[in-house]
Amino acid sequence: MKKDRFLILLLIIFFLFSACKQTSTDLEKLSDLEISYQKALEQWEVPGMAIGIVKDNELIYAKGFGVKNINGDEKIDENTNFAIASNTKAFTSAGIKILEGEGKLSLDDKVKDHLPWFELYDSYVSDHITIRDLLCHRSGLVTFSGDLIWYASDHSSEEIARRARYLKPTYGFREAYGYSNIMYITAGLILEKVSGLSWDEFMQEKFFEPLSMNRTITTTNDIESTGNYTSPHIDHNEEVIQIPYVNWDNGKAMGGIISNVTDVSQWLKLQLNQGSFNGDTIFTAEMQHDMWTAHTSRKVSEKSKEYWPSTHFKAYGLGWGLFDYLGRKIIMHTGGYDGTITATVLVPEENLGMVILSNKITSLYSPIMYKTLDAFLGGEDKDWATIILERKKKNNDDDVEMLIDSTNIEASLPLNKYTGHYSGNVYGGLNVSIEEDQLYIRFEHTEMFHGTLTHFNANVFEVKFQDAPSLPKGTVSFLTNTNAEITSLIVDIPNPDFDFTELDFIKQK
Repeated sequence: MKKDRFLILLLIIFFLFSACKQTSTDLEKLSDLEISYQKALEQWEVPGMAIGIVKDNELIYAKGFGVKNINGDEKIDENTNFAIASNTKAFTSAGIKILEGEGKLSLDDKVKDHLPWFELYDSYVSDHITIRDLLCHRSGLVTFSGDLIWYASDHSSEEIARRARYLKPTYGFREAYGYSNIMYITAGLILEKVSGLSWDEFMQEKFFEPLSMNRTITTTNDIESTGNYTSPHIDHNEEVIQIPYVNWDNGKAMGGIISNVTDVSQWLKLQLNQGSFNGDTIFTAEMQHDMWTAHTSRKVSEKSKEYWPSTHFKAYGLGWGLFDYLGRKIIMHTGGYDGTITATVLVPEENLGMVILSNKITSLYSPIMYKTLDAFLGGEDKDWATIILERKKKNNDDDVEMLIDSTNIEASLPLNKYTGHYSGNVYGGLNVSIEEDQLYIRFEHTEMFHGTLTHFNANVFEVKFQDAPSLPKGTVSFLTNTNAEITSLIVDIPNPDFDFTELDFIKQK
């Protein structure tokens, strides 16, 4: 009996010693990393962020930096909620794989097998596109095509998917990578139809409850009641400003989750454990292998080769981006929400994962990710925050603003000739009216898109949507026929996320 107790005591001492040894090594790394994290936050002028690191099935680091709101002093912590946006796609993809494992569908089912009404611009693609194609961005649409159909609009998820048939493809079917939020919204509709649950209910039942993601929500309507949340921010007129949350309820399957470091770390553990959590199998290793397999290849840019020469490939799996770095396969995704950028990163060979949440539109996650990867993978000790920031500033300085000489001060036509209802298949309608002796534009389905039209030249007017400060000033060009009658208009607001020019607005008689 005494011998057994002695052996047990020795085992306890051994495990405690091993844990202390590991903790000591990690603490040294993490102490240096924390200094670099704080420096990067200040350099990049981001109000706040939170970072979590999972190693060997343990959350070894979880910390908040900075403030929730630029106008206050309330600190961010590891439980502060951020919109994780497109990191949601991995949840939707895993949900679809679970349904496949239950025999309720196959990823190689045609979309029309489950949504008979679904159509795309090309009838062949409509008849042959599969669920797998939806999840790996190879529909033929260019990146972000059609996002104005769903963004801040009152269109339902189904209406958004139905309008996809009017979007003209840029590539051939399965020919190239084109990141499509609309295809993920469509996948969410399939998940709901096959499971008999709403997307929110499915996420709660299959992931949030089993993983004890107790503060994770799926709608901005629950932010206040949940509490401890950050505010989104952007750069505007050379200062950092807070902006309101935009509701994404019609696009939940592609970007609806709002969560925090503590909860997302549970998701990372599930991934690193190949679908198992606390002894329960949520999805199988075979399912995860499929999600982490390269389905659609992506180009490695010349800039990427210059800065990260150890990266030889980039691809997209099912809800995850894939690339190699320092001889390891990296599984990751980012999430871009209005005023918030986030990232989740996995290094399966090292049983390592991290989550980076920030409350301003910047690519701060990138230097944070590479600094952390270098620390754990034996890379060079580089000041990525400074390197990438200087590159970003240089690229901005290289941008040349093209100025058009306005030679026609007066509008070509009386203002009342421009007024009326304009409508098209892709988005729907908008109205142009006269308010206080000026033209005014209002989109019918997106409340924040409205503003005064200031004459620029001939039939071209400038516009700024004051309720959408993240969007720059743009133009509204009215087109005429041979009789000088207005036939249509084109809205052009240059920005990296939304292509206003693909919306068709025909003047209605």
